[in-house]
Amino acid sequence: MSEDIRTENIENENSETVSRNFIENIIDKDLEEGTYKKIVTRFPPEPNGYLHIGHAKSILLNYGLACEYNGQFNLRFDDTNPTKEKEEFVDSIIKDVEWLGADFRGEVLYASNYFDQMYEAAIKLINKGKAYVDDLSAEEIREYRGTLKEPGKNSPYRDRSIEENLQLFTDMKDGKFEDGSKVLRAKIDMASPNINMRDPVIYRIARMTHHNTGDKWCIYPMYDFAHPIEDAIEGVTHSICTLEFEDHRPLYNWVVEELEYPHPPKQIEFSKLYLTNVVTGKRYIKKLVEDGVVDGWDDPRLVSLAALRRRGFTPSSLKKFMELAGVSKSQSSCDYAMLEYCIREDLKPVAPRYMGVLRPLKLVIDNYPEGQTEEFEIENNQDDENAGTRKITFSRELYVEQDDFMEEPPKKYFRLFPGNEVRLKGAYFVKCTGCEKDENGNVTVVHATYDPETRSGSGFEGRKVKGTIHWVNAADALDAEVRLYENLIDEEKGKLNEDGTLNFNPNSLEVIEHAKLEKASSELKPGDHVQFIRNGYFCVDTKDTTDEHKVFNRVVGLKSSYKPAN
Repeated sequence: MSEDIRTENIENENSETVSRNFIENIIDKDLEEGTYKKIVTRFPPEPNGYLHIGHAKSILLNYGLACEYNGQFNLRFDDTNPTKEKEEFVDSIIKDVEWLGADFRGEVLYASNYFDQMYEAAIKLINKGKAYVDDLSAEEIREYRGTLKEPGKNSPYRDRSIEENLQLFTDMKDGKFEDGSKVLRAKIDMASPNINMRDPVIYRIARMTHHNTGDKWCIYPMYDFAHPIEDAIEGVTHSICTLEFEDHRPLYNWVVEELEYPHPPKQIEFSKLYLTNVVTGKRYIKKLVEDGVVDGWDDPRLVSLAALRRRGFTPSSLKKFMELAGVSKSQSSCDYAMLEYCIREDLKPVAPRYMGVLRPLKLVIDNYPEGQTEEFEIENNQDDENAGTRKITFSRELYVEQDDFMEEPPKKYFRLFPGNEVRLKGAYFVKCTGCEKDENGNVTVVHATYDPETRSGSGFEGRKVKGTIHWVNAADALDAEVRLYENLIDEEKGKLNEDGTLNFNPNSLEVIEHAKLEKASSELKPGDHVQFIRNGYFCVDTKDTTDEHKVFNRVVGLKSSYKPAN
């Protein structure tokens, strides 16, 4: 492994081992050698869609480096392609970056604000004999470019004079030519082994209304030309991007060198974040949305940041996930279970623990006085002594989970069955005496008796029971909708079908319309988290919840298949 991409372990002044990734090593060296005095990083999204979890890695990496080196972090929109860009996407991206806690000082930057400077930069290249106007069509340019095995050949328009190129480029700007009829190309090397350096197009004619500049321009810069200029104008020191831009780095360097910026930025590439069993491709998500398979870009089964936020993931859980994923040049994928581990660890110490019965079955305690109600005090969170307690009500009729009763149980089944005794969490011991069924043989009611001597907190030290189950008082239970999620796709069965469509999991969403939740759940507001004992962590849905109808999304179950490395 080369010197500049390894992770190093160094000792700080307190003799603690600190791990440094390869980007930090590069920055340390640049500061030590005086290449830069202040570190400036940026997150430069194109506003053509919603951000996903992979973008979160870039945001948190760039912002984290700016914080680590007491530098500056910019949020800049690379809005050079108005055909796909919308204000809707601009607004959603700003919201996502703010949600992650990346402080861009409230100043949103736009590449389009630099269009005048980019135009002047193109003029400078023409005057240096480093750019020319080409009349070849897009198809002809591709043919002239050559292949990975064969060099390209020069355009017949490559040797136009500087004066002619200046006039033609001015006429392009003034709208005197049809869209696609001419382009401005950098004059580099048509025989370069790097195809990106074979006279790339840097400006094209396109009569499109821009979301920021309106109809001021009918020519627009290409991304590979615009991006290094944007970085240089803003004083970005380290332009950190993903590995697919590695082959574009020579062009990035060529642009800033030819334009003679005094402190040119340095491009550094790192590996993308790949996550198993999810969909991040905009084309696939767009199809799922259009076909009504998901209910929008914020459907909780997706991993757009809007979807993760709605599902109930937290910024701190994503930060923890990115720390575990690490920063490297090696492409790899992360198990979705690792992301679940992070949100579980984040919510465990803070989420209140309520009782909620997802698939309710009526339990009638026959020897409990009719019309009587009593209260029990129960902890809000056993992992937090300061979380306090709350009171829950208890009466003759309760709800328990359907799978907490079996008429003919297997061995080692310690819940309700005729003749067996269990503890109702925080309340009494009850002994099952039988059940009622409907005409189809389905159990509709379970009957039991309770032992008043076994009241929780009474100090009862008599017989022991092996099973404890949760319950909800039928008299004041909240009737709510609960949504349970599974992976949208199963990569073990293949991500794509033979026809190229997604291998969609039809069981990715289960809607339970009449779950019974303890009374305290009615006080939770959209976005609030709660653990329903034995059923997992949930979040009140921010989109479909109303005052009359609460909707809970399961964020994650309680059990994890992921074990963090020591």
